[in-house]
Amino acid sequence: MAEKFDNLEEHLEKFVENIRQLGIIVSDFQPSSQTGLNQKLNFMISGLQDIEKCRQQLHEINVPLEAFQYIDQGRNPQLYTKECLERALAKNEQVKGTIDTMTKFKSLLISELGKVFPEEMARYKAIHGEDPHS
Repeated sequence: MAEKFDNLEEHLEKFVENIRQLGIIVSDFQPSSQTGLNQKLNFMISGLQDIEKCRQQLHEINVPLEAFQYIDQGRNPQLYTKECLERALAKNEQVKGTIDTMTKFKSLLISELGKVFPEEMARYKAIHGEDPHS
């Protein structure tokens, strides 16, 4: 996969350099530089075609829009990944705590219901494959 990115990066660098050179030609355009301008425009077209070929190889990659917002804000996009992992860990801890609480609540509820409704709870435990005498 890395070679696909390297290939795209190489084509993008060539394209940017070609655009820079095209800007220089256009900013100081002389009729004698028409041939060079045409050549740079053709290079730009072929560069776009090369980038399109690379894009087709990378079509399965999805980048979250938030990562682009980090870049636009001048922040490192790796911070986005780090913060996503931190949020996922925090949510995981929260869900784990909820599961533990609900498990304890279920045990306590079954225990207390067993005291008030012993026959019904014995049937419930038998249906659910639990030891009816616990």
